[in-house]
Amino acid sequence: MKILITGATGLIGKRLVNRLKEKGHSVNILVRNKTENPNEFLWNTTENFIEDEAFTNVESIIHLSGASIGKRWTKNYKKELHDSRVETANLLFSYAKKHELKLKSFISASGINYYGTFTSNEILTEEMPIKKLDFLANLCKNWEEAALQFSEISERVVCLRTSPVLSQKGGTLELLKKVTNLNLASPLGSGDQWMNWIHLDDLVEMYVFAVENTEMEGAFNAVADEIPSNKNFMKELAKKMKKLFIPIPVPRHLIQLVLGEMSTIILEGSRASNQKIKSLGFEFKYPMLSETFENLL
Repeated sequence: MKILITGATGLIGKRLVNRLKEKGHSVNILVRNKTENPNEFLWNTTENFIEDEAFTNVESIIHLSGASIGKRWTKNYKKELHDSRVETANLLFSYAKKHELKLKSFISASGINYYGTFTSNEILTEEMPIKKLDFLANLCKNWEEAALQFSEISERVVCLRTSPVLSQKGGTLELLKKVTNLNLASPLGSGDQWMNWIHLDDLVEMYVFAVENTEMEGAFNAVADEIPSNKNFMKELAKKMKKLFIPIPVPRHLIQLVLGEMSTIILEGSRASNQKIKSLGFEFKYPMLSETFENLL
């Protein structure tokens, strides 16, 4: 299948491009700075421009583009978070319509914070509405709405509500490893908040599954089986790295002072269910935290 991908130079995108090629798919990549790779095509989102050749014979689009949420959320950066996800999807749609594409699938990243950022013991499923309409919930809502407009020209639209990605380099684990390596692993805030997560390899396979499985449509939680509390996550990480775990929590107000509004993604968290995608036959290679750490560390 001929697939067009945005965000292909990021943590997930790089691995996904290689995996799709291994599976025999042809991949076009949208980039801001071209190399000599004939499958790379320029796009400039500030000027609403995409090279027309990028859309030739494209059967599926995977939209991974999006600025990192791991930076302080100033007013300007909030706009960048929105535009890099929503406006880029709108730009893709306008070009896809221009080229009269008839897609087999449009697959978009989304966030596990779609439901809101809060702590509770409720297990969140894809059928549930937004529970707390905060900044990230509204961002994910707009993101998915931008994806759903592709229903007009695509047989299927899939949104993967992605939890923090664990990988050997980059992602959530890299910073936590640095802290743990200094023997400073400890709970953050109360430590009782739940930590959704997913191994990079499982997330990449989930995107491949979304491309190849015609039954997959709608929103899916991209999260592993085991969801520990923040305290237990940090304790397990320290154990696997053979470092000290300090049971005294880092004060909530200190984290808020350093990170501002962004601190909510660290201090709050609810559990999400992955049963919907598993019911379609998807199998996780890394469902449990201990074996994930063994692989990545």
